[in-house]
Amino acid sequence: MKATHKILFFLSATLLIGCARPGTPDGGPYDETPPQVVGASPAEGSIGATPKTIEIFFDEYIKLENASDKIVISPPQLNQPEISANGNRIKVKLIDSLKPNTTYTIDFGDAIVDNNEGNPMGKYTYTFSTGDSINQMEVSGKVLNSRNLEPIKGIIVGLHSDTAAQAFTQKPFDRMARTNGSGEFSIKGIAPGNYRIYALQDNDGDFTFGQKSEMLAFSRSTISPRSFPDQRADTIWRDSTHIDSVRIIKYTHFVPDDIVLLAFNESTFDRHLLKAERKVPEHFDIYFTAPSTKRPIVKGINFDEGKLVAQCSAKNDTIIYWISDTSLVHTDTLQATLTYLENDSTGNFVECTDTLEFVSRLPRSRQLKMEQEVYKEWERQQEKLKKKGKAYQTEMPPDPLALNVNGSGSLDLYDNIHFRSPEPLRTVDTAKFHLYVKEDTLYLPADCEIEPKEGSRMEYVLYGEWRPEQQYLLRVDSAAMVSIYGKVSQKIEQRFTIPSLDKYCTFTATILGRSDTLVIVELLNKNDNVERSERTVSGKANFFFVKPGSYYMRAFIDRNGNGQWDEGNYAEDRQPEEVYYFPSAISLRAKWDQEQEWDFMRTPLSRQKPAAITKQKPDKEKKIQNRNAERAKQWGNKGKK
Repeated sequence: MKATHKILFFLSATLLIGCARPGTPDGGPYDETPPQVVGASPAEGSIGATPKTIEIFFDEYIKLENASDKIVISPPQLNQPEISANGNRIKVKLIDSLKPNTTYTIDFGDAIVDNNEGNPMGKYTYTFSTGDSINQMEVSGKVLNSRNLEPIKGIIVGLHSDTAAQAFTQKPFDRMARTNGSGEFSIKGIAPGNYRIYALQDNDGDFTFGQKSEMLAFSRSTISPRSFPDQRADTIWRDSTHIDSVRIIKYTHFVPDDIVLLAFNESTFDRHLLKAERKVPEHFDIYFTAPSTKRPIVKGINFDEGKLVAQCSAKNDTIIYWISDTSLVHTDTLQATLTYLENDSTGNFVECTDTLEFVSRLPRSRQLKMEQEVYKEWERQQEKLKKKGKAYQTEMPPDPLALNVNGSGSLDLYDNIHFRSPEPLRTVDTAKFHLYVKEDTLYLPADCEIEPKEGSRMEYVLYGEWRPEQQYLLRVDSAAMVSIYGKVSQKIEQRFTIPSLDKYCTFTATILGRSDTLVIVELLNKNDNVERSERTVSGKANFFFVKPGSYYMRAFIDRNGNGQWDEGNYAEDRQPEEVYYFPSAISLRAKWDQEQEWDFMRTPLSRQKPAAITKQKPDKEKKIQNRNAERAKQWGNKGKK
């Protein structure tokens, strides 16, 4: 064989072997070795470096997974660098000018995997400095949602050496990192000194807090990174139940490493008209971006505004104007002027007047067609009844007022009966509501009160003095409620029973170290939703007539006493109201009186929320698949056969 042929044969064989390396049933073992860095330009840890392009070399072909989410460059780059993987190298092209005497870190997280098998390299950070030394301090911690202590994934955490409050709104961060699926962050390459730390959901990419829609977190205190020599025990297991040995590993411990930032969205106080629409002919809706104590004023141009019935939200940021005149309901376009308050560029309220057109999305022509179709269907049904010799109607009856009424069958001791109308009510005759309680075999009149729900023209509540194990009868005469369109309610009759006290339990949460009334305790279901809430009295929150079951518990400090949780405000240096979770489920049993002591500080805040109701789960850890072991096991089983 000629020498040339020998060389070609050798190269062909080499290629075949190389192709077999990824692993097939008869192509050799799988590659289970993670990629390793074999060099970089400039070299990792270089000082006095001013590169515009950085290249990192590996011992095999690699690829990047979710690079935009996982790779973070610090200090932050206003012009995003170009990062690419090609073959056995990663290239990073920096667009921003480099700062003098600054340590730069490129944190790849776990984005680097080998190209064939996806073996993860593990967390990797590349570092260089434009000065004569590398800054090596680190700080770490967690970012949690301030209302529900959920870990926040992907939010930026940054440091400012300028500790003035305005730095957060005027300057990009000095150093930064991004949180993982557990809300954890680690900021590296920090110089010794004093810093303020922030979290920011940076919607506009300028690394400063400026948009009201951006979630943020801040700490009033400064942090001073430091380190000290430390050691930890590393347990080596012989198998799943037996320890082989325990090694003592020395390492550098960076602190603080337990920072907890509580993130929130500020309430939008810039009030502007958001939109005005008329989805259905019966009403038009107006939406504002923020609340106001003053309602807007509507003046009709082609209609009388006296025919409007306003249904306002609690803060006047959403207002539904019901049109009580049916002739106006049938008018496709209504014109009006709207006078309202909004914020000018300086933040002060000014009065604005707009001319608006409210065009029904369901024009009168289509309404008539739909009405005709309904009428024809009614006619067909009556004709069928007539042919069968059954009773039939000669006039189509008007649509009744369809009320939504709860309480049929069973009603909890702590509940009341609600009558909800789909449209505003014109009149309510409370004399037509009758409540009876069963005594032996007779239903006797029982006391009750019927009152409108506060702030609503569409809901009434019946209050009764419920007694356990008693059966009740509710009768409501026809036409007890009449809507603004003349629709009348039909006769209602429903029976319900109040459960026995044996079906309930009593639960008391005793808050240790808090005897004030600023604490509100909430019982939560498995979906982290509030089932019941009570304010503490003398440090105790008493829940009576609780249904047995498994609950979770949350509390917040109602600093302003308004009965609801309030977010923070950066300009006012106000943190959100403090929230705490009891760290485990509470099982409540029927007929039991149970009490649970609760020390808010016993469990660190970052570990308080039970995993069972935590919706943001940790990132799935990348692992080498160990397919060779499985393959060997399979081949071994074949050999036994």
